[in-house]
Amino acid sequence: MTRAPRLVATDLDGTLLRPDGTVSPRTAAALVRAADAGIEVVFVTARPPRWLRELASHVAGHGIAICANGAAVLEVGTGRLLVERGMSPELVGSIADRVREAWGGPEAVYLATESANGFAYETRFLSNHPEPPGSRTADRIEDVLRPSTFKLLVRSTRPVGATFADELAAVVGELGIVADSGAVGLGEISGPGITKASTLADWAAARGIAPEDVWAVGDAPNDLSMLGWAGTSFAMANAHASVLDAATRRCASNADDGVADVLELAGALAEGALGSSR
Repeated sequence: MTRAPRLVATDLDGTLLRPDGTVSPRTAAALVRAADAGIEVVFVTARPPRWLRELASHVAGHGIAICANGAAVLEVGTGRLLVERGMSPELVGSIADRVREAWGGPEAVYLATESANGFAYETRFLSNHPEPPGSRTADRIEDVLRPSTFKLLVRSTRPVGATFADELAAVVGELGIVADSGAVGLGEISGPGITKASTLADWAAARGIAPEDVWAVGDAPNDLSMLGWAGTSFAMANAHASVLDAATRRCASNADDGVADVLELAGALAEGALGSSR
């Protein structure tokens, strides 16, 4: 590779973050080097805004995150929401009705939401993470909806398998986009047309950055749209098989600081250390 990117878009969990969820010192240094070299680094993640506060110290107060699978853009250092692409209460209610009807009713389908106001959940919904203090809860998610919902989360009594997200997508149809971020038995639904790629493309275009000037890095099926849009794509060594097949290049695993390899290469090219010109 001889040409530096103008932008590096990287997923977080399973990608930039190590298996224990931390940012390694090497990766933190690589993020600073890339920024100093004039390369935009954008986090593109399924995480909701509330899960990004812990990363603020690693992006020098000016980093940007496209979060909730494309439904929001966040200034990580300040927590300020720059863009919201959420679903209306009416749309969330329509999706909820459709899933309940197809999958056995409210006794078999359990829902939760992420929004700018945080987490809300049905009383039967079981989360893998502790509910934040003050989270709204009710028997029906419709009773605790905010004006804009970033993600509708779905769990059910159905057997959990590799096709869970595909089965949910078939039910949701044109009402939304189902993303598979690798969480077993959890469906994540965004509004129609909302993906990591669509929001990243809008953000880049507003800054005059073309797809061929973007490197993207990911590990899970919900990264496929972003990897397909970017001019150069990297699959982590620990990536899902579909990602390994789709990406144009590979890098080391998240346990071995694969994203640091990518950022260091980008920085070296931008600095001219490898003879690059933009």
